[in-house]
Amino acid sequence: MRGIPSLITDIRKKVFTEVARMAYAGGDYTKANDLPYIIVPGDRPLHRESVFLERAIAGERVRLAMGLSLRPADGRHLVTEGMDHAAIAEQYYEPPLINIIPYACHACPTNQYKVTKYCQNCLARSCEKVCPKGAIEYENGKSHIDQSKCIKCGKCVKACPYNAIIHLERPCAASCGMDAIGSDEQGRAVINQDKCVACGQCLVSCPFGAIADKGQIFQVIQSILKGDKVIAIVAPAFIGQFGKHSTPGKFVTAMKQLGFARVVEVAVGADMCTIEEAKDFLEKVPAQQNYMATSCCPAWHSMIEKLYPSEMGKISMTLTPMVFTARMMKKDYPGCKVVFVGPCAAKKLEAIREDIRSDVDFVLTFEELQGMFEAKEVDFKSIPVEDEVPLCEASGVARNFAVGGGVAAAVVEAAKHLAPDREVKVVAAQGLSECKKMLMLAKAGKYNGYLLEGMCCPGGCVAGAGTIQPIKKSAAAVGLYSKEAPFESALESKYDITLPLLKD
Repeated sequence: MRGIPSLITDIRKKVFTEVARMAYAGGDYTKANDLPYIIVPGDRPLHRESVFLERAIAGERVRLAMGLSLRPADGRHLVTEGMDHAAIAEQYYEPPLINIIPYACHACPTNQYKVTKYCQNCLARSCEKVCPKGAIEYENGKSHIDQSKCIKCGKCVKACPYNAIIHLERPCAASCGMDAIGSDEQGRAVINQDKCVACGQCLVSCPFGAIADKGQIFQVIQSILKGDKVIAIVAPAFIGQFGKHSTPGKFVTAMKQLGFARVVEVAVGADMCTIEEAKDFLEKVPAQQNYMATSCCPAWHSMIEKLYPSEMGKISMTLTPMVFTARMMKKDYPGCKVVFVGPCAAKKLEAIREDIRSDVDFVLTFEELQGMFEAKEVDFKSIPVEDEVPLCEASGVARNFAVGGGVAAAVVEAAKHLAPDREVKVVAAQGLSECKKMLMLAKAGKYNGYLLEGMCCPGGCVAGAGTIQPIKKSAAAVGLYSKEAPFESALESKYDITLPLLKD
């Protein structure tokens, strides 16, 4: 659904914009009680049966955008309840990060096959013949599937010459590679947080906008307004996200209009990550372990931890580009606040890990940042060319981390320079379902000697839950951006990889 304008994207944009506007106005969070009426004006509903239901959902979206938890529906609660605890610059997320607003859920049909009205009652009755469980019978001249017998094999769909049988599946559940979405007693979707890795793919797949993640827009702006030196470190997938006029140079200028003191490419940290991961691989594979998994994607890392704990030691110990870049900023600008801006919901959970939370103070998605641009009425088109500040400190391979296969390609390129006689074999997977298959094969010994790149989002970071543009368009933009880099190899970075970035 990314890149397709819809009522859902409009509502999300309104929520982020109004929260940002309220924060920039001085941070009086009590005004949040008024936001549902601004987001859903008038006395007629836009898409649901009641304007009051729409406002209730908008209120929960406002709370989540400010990092607060959902409220129970069985009582009277203010939107601002508990906000005195959350509306401070130092507040971190409280799990769960990804939330389903119960009364916004449509209770979509779960996995099942259904015969439509287009059944022609043909003589062949192919659907009935191929069903291995005898689940298909004819009633009133039409085929009918007995759901208690159906094993969801799909053979009937392939056999029907009229395409009269369809497969119904909840979009959120279908997109979840961890099988973390089930149903409550009313048939509404619920997330099993023990399985969830916070990739956010369910969030962007729900056609009713019932799923949302927590945010820190309010807290970031509070930090800016109180006079902190707030530095934005920006993932390479930002290119093209904010329209055709948002060149890298104009983006930097626009970020400074929001109040950020400095803007740095996370691709700088990706160069460091590339070199360290190449060294890690050359040292450990196969001498100490039979394969190595990349470290960059936090949801991929969480998937291994939850499903294959015995393989945790095979993940590269290299810091992620976000952490490399953040620690560099903290070293160069003591006392600064660092905001990671990227496409990823899972980065929000990575940032609150005890060993990282002092490095990365806030995380914003591109969608949330767009709300800040809207609140401050930033117009990329009107930014003069002479005000552009170029970004030119990262390599082309580092910028390409944003697309599937990019991390492994960068590591292979560095390894060829470090050890020309060594071959680095690679296998890459995007999407958690494919990542699971890859790791099962690796665990079984099928990928001995390989570097495994796992990306939880199909297509890579350009398909993250916090992106705005269509995936293919974003991937093409990143490709061009990587070609415009001042140098190609991570080994040409001007930054000293041996800087004491690791903590004592």
